[in-house]
Amino acid sequence: MMESTGGPYLNTAAVTSPVGIARLLQMTFGCATFSLVAHQGGFSAAYGTFCMFVWTFCFAITVFIITCEFTHLHSCLSISWGNFTAAFAMLATLMSVTAAVIYPLYFVQLGCYPIGCEVRDFRIAASVFAGLLFIAYAAEVFLTRAKPGQVTSYMATISGLLKIVQAFVACIIFGALVNDSQYSKYVATQWCVAVYSFCFVVTVVVVAFSVTGKTALLWFPFERSVVIYTFGAVLLYVSAAVIWPVFCFDSKYGSPQRPGLCAKGKCPWDSQLVIAIFTYVNLLLYIVDLAYSQRIRFVSHL
Repeated sequence: MMESTGGPYLNTAAVTSPVGIARLLQMTFGCATFSLVAHQGGFSAAYGTFCMFVWTFCFAITVFIITCEFTHLHSCLSISWGNFTAAFAMLATLMSVTAAVIYPLYFVQLGCYPIGCEVRDFRIAASVFAGLLFIAYAAEVFLTRAKPGQVTSYMATISGLLKIVQAFVACIIFGALVNDSQYSKYVATQWCVAVYSFCFVVTVVVVAFSVTGKTALLWFPFERSVVIYTFGAVLLYVSAAVIWPVFCFDSKYGSPQRPGLCAKGKCPWDSQLVIAIFTYVNLLLYIVDLAYSQRIRFVSHL
């Protein structure tokens, strides 16, 4: 008869703890959402494809996380599991709330014509589950976030979570840039694009090093470098926050008001306005990040 030399093979806390229950709800709501859409609700164009990608991607990663934690397989992975799960929860929260807004905005209607009442009902139900999915991911972020005085992974801290939000906001800016924003018209606006790109790349690198747990292997103090970078990102975004509105909305270079003949969805002025708004959003995020990043210490192995 074989004797057990270690703990249990299965980790029941992975599905019975508050975080585990939140993940089971994420899996349930995610499966229900994309199943309703695929079965009868339907989707089309880039917006619908994005929503389906979000729901299927988040469902797949959530199943992977639950499986790894339930079977202890995550201990075999050469990554910082705490950083990975915290980063994914924040990313999934942002992606799911975006899909929860986009899908009903473009595909839900109160009347039955011309799609039919059955399709309308399926789309409304999918929208409800999409909202519940966002709440479930937000609940995980709330439950796993770093508490004052608690030793936890970097990505669970305010600074770590803000890194995910900053990268997500940068993706929104990039989406507006490629949508006929006319950023190549002036060297000054090209500088702004360089600012967005540089800060996005470095932020992704910071997240990648934290998730892989390789920060301790670097020959320079990673935490100090992140603080210095965040300060530099604030200065760069300040320059973009000044330059972009001037060269897009000043009457000398652009138009202070939306042109009357601009087509909806194909108007450079609209893209420029979106970029200006999210430039200020990211500037605020980097400022808050700088304030928090000075008071934390990295823990790469959690």
